[in-house]
Amino acid sequence: MKRRNSLLFLSGVTACFFSMATVSFAGVPDGAIVFERNCSVCHSVNPPPKSAPPIIPLANRYHQRFQMKEQGVAFMIAYLKKPDKQKSIDQQAVARFGLMPAIQLPDTELRAVAEWFWNQSNPAYGAGGGRGPGRMNP
Repeated sequence: MKRRNSLLFLSGVTACFFSMATVSFAGVPDGAIVFERNCSVCHSVNPPPKSAPPIIPLANRYHQRFQMKEQGVAFMIAYLKKPDKQKSIDQQAVARFGLMPAIQLPDTELRAVAEWFWNQSNPAYGAGGGRGPGRMNP
């Protein structure tokens, strides 16, 4: 009986720990985990694309359009809530993949994933857009 109670206790502690995995110790959601759970089905981080544009080239486009992180993050949060073809940062991606659906997440998680997304920019990858030969266009 004592062993069973110990196992139940350990199971409860483990479940509690893993259910908190999306939240950092400061109580703020972890953007990488939010991405993995909600966005990675369609978006890869690096090229080649899945069913939506890869994150790094798209983040590079945000850096080209917005000088300040807060501007880019605010735009992305609004876009995730209500995608709009006319406001899209990458019109070619919308033409190729279609308009993404609205994302139904709490504002704290939207902010966390948008901030994580902003930090994925890597100028060495370029801004995408299908202009170079890449892997998909030999």
